[in-house]
Amino acid sequence: MSESGTLLHHEEIATSIVGAKAWRIRYSSRDVNDLEHAVTGLVIAPTGNETNRPILTWAHGTTGLGDGACPSAQPDPARELTTYFTAEATQQIDYGVPGVQGFIDAGWVVCATDYQGLGTPGMHHYIVNRSNARDAVNIVHAARSLPAGAGTVVACSGWSQGGGTAAAVAELDPEDFGDLTLIGSVCMSPGVPSIALEHPSGPTAGLTNEAVAPDSHLVMMLCGVHAANPRELDLADVFTPLAIEIIETAWNSQPVHHLNDTIARLFRLKGPILQS
Repeated sequence: MSESGTLLHHEEIATSIVGAKAWRIRYSSRDVNDLEHAVTGLVIAPTGNETNRPILTWAHGTTGLGDGACPSAQPDPARELTTYFTAEATQQIDYGVPGVQGFIDAGWVVCATDYQGLGTPGMHHYIVNRSNARDAVNIVHAARSLPAGAGTVVACSGWSQGGGTAAAVAELDPEDFGDLTLIGSVCMSPGVPSIALEHPSGPTAGLTNEAVAPDSHLVMMLCGVHAANPRELDLADVFTPLAIEIIETAWNSQPVHHLNDTIARLFRLKGPILQS
């Protein structure tokens, strides 16, 4: 058993950020049920020997359920945010950190968790915000074991799935932070699954409209709940046999948008995804 935030492995990697050094790391964390797991992620720091630097922990948006959606496994991962729908994109997911060059220029250390399951064993606890939030804080603990000059003052920022993570970071217990001091958490367009499921529209419209193919975000929400609490929600409780076949085949390899295309195509060709 490793204490949460223990640095388990690190390798220095190249980065396109000017005046920075970067590492891909693996570290220990705990989920919503206090079960230990390993997590991967990135740490980017200014060059030089300064100490007690402030730390930003970035919580990324939706990428997927498994290793095929791991941000730190992408080419040149320690970079400015690149979104999948832009002309510059070469991958199927968003990856990188928005504004990272500015933070490095200002003397900050930047951490970017992949979250549990994205690059490590097991299905990702998608939008299980407490699991994700602990991963975002424990990468900061781990970064302090690197020659990055990381101090104890921490800020969190996140978008979409990561917006929900950032909100949950602000609600974690003092023991999750230890000697870290959280000075703020920026929650951009936070993913709140309870609202999405209670008021179906957009990605969750398939809950109430059988003519609409379920969006991969909806499928992933339900899979994330199952991954975190398999005794509370079995896949067969909500998905058809066709959907379970898709999930079991694709969850670890297909990022969110690829999975969405797969679901939509097989919905049209073979039938329902959700139990009626």
